Amino acid sequence: MLTTVTATPEPPTSATARPYVQCDNLVRIYKTADLEVVALQGLDLQVRRGEMMAIIGNSGSGKTTLMNILGGLDRPTAGRCFVGDLDLVQASESDLVLYKRHKVGFVWQQSSRNIIPYLNALENVQAPMLFANGRRRKERARNLLERVGLADRMHHRLSQLSGGQQQRVAIAIALANEPELILADEPTGEVDTQTAARIYEIFRELNREAGVTVIVVSHDRNIASRVDRVVAIRDGRTSTETVRRVSVNAGEEHTHDEFVIVDDTGRLQVPREMLQRVGIHGRAVVELEEDSVVIRSESAGRGVRIVDEEFAPEAAVTAPPSGPAAPATTEDSGVPAASVATDAPVPVSNEPFAVYRGPVKTVIAAAPAPAPPRPADGQKAAAPPAGTKPSRIPKDHQQFVPPQRRKKP
Repeated sequence: MLTTVTATPEPPTSATARPYVQCDNLVRIYKTADLEVVALQGLDLQVRRGEMMAIIGNSGSGKTTLMNILGGLDRPTAGRCFVGDLDLVQASESDLVLYKRHKVGFVWQQSSRNIIPYLNALENVQAPMLFANGRRRKERARNLLERVGLADRMHHRLSQLSGGQQQRVAIAIALANEPELILADEPTGEVDTQTAARIYEIFRELNREAGVTVIVVSHDRNIASRVDRVVAIRDGRTSTETVRRVSVNAGEEHTHDEFVIVDDTGRLQVPREMLQRVGIHGRAVVELEEDSVVIRSESAGRGVRIVDEEFAPEAAVTAPPSGPAAPATTEDSGVPAASVATDAPVPVSNEPFAVYRGPVKTVIAAAPAPAPPRPADGQKAAAPPAGTKPSRIPKDHQQFVPPQRRKKP
């Protein structure tokens, strides 16, 4: 029972290139009178400028907390968070106001958070421009509503729009002040499948044509076909990452590769379904085998280890199947050895581990010989083979030996 993690080289990037969104070891703790809730537990995330990606996770995983931090609505308890050149942890309140007004746009799941109900669609899109002193507001609002396919719904109010139309108005509102980043929290949670597909198409068009960075939070694990990359959050940390591979050949489907995330301290989250499948829980053994890191359950640590003092003191592989062992011993340890070799192939064994460390380059420790059968009731035990010397009993153990076997003084 084992899980293998193979090292995959990262794609080459420029030495001066810096992610547009960079979160390092983010921690967010919410405190009440007598309770502390840890929403983020050292989360790491990087997003490239102009990327369209999604963050998924179960309820309580920390994804909404992360969105609030990226939007300047909340501050982390510890860690670092940059969007462009702005440090969201150290930024002043006035800097955050300008950031929320000009650099980031929000699309919430609830329509009441996106649209002012007593204004029509055109007036709602113009409202953010009033705070930013935008010029030609009416003309820009018309263009944005036409872009999201609502040219014939400009003068309708919230109660006169369907759920999908309300979300498209919300997208136009988010784009009113030409932000660089769009944060969409469950934007398709209250619409049907066909409308959801149209909303994601709008996000994709904005991403390609205007170069807007789009981060979508969702419960839907099938969102990978809609975005370039999916990052899964579990227990306040990034656990896995799914990257979409676009086929260059017409007619071929896109593929998706899933990776685990390893942070700067070497921590990773192995998918729970993998651990359950191979029976790993509690303590585990981690070993290096060529270009892979192998995680074995503690109960699966069986076989015979080979220890190479000169080249790989901690390396471990399995030894030949158990059988009659050659009566060989080493001068330094007295541990019986089946063979001494350096390059011989080593098959799998199910015998318990036996480790030898000594001056010999590689020593394969033999499996223990099977114990003799116990005599039946009323029968005497078989006599030892001729020439076998009786075992010596240490003096401290004499008190535990039956009287007939005690050494006479």
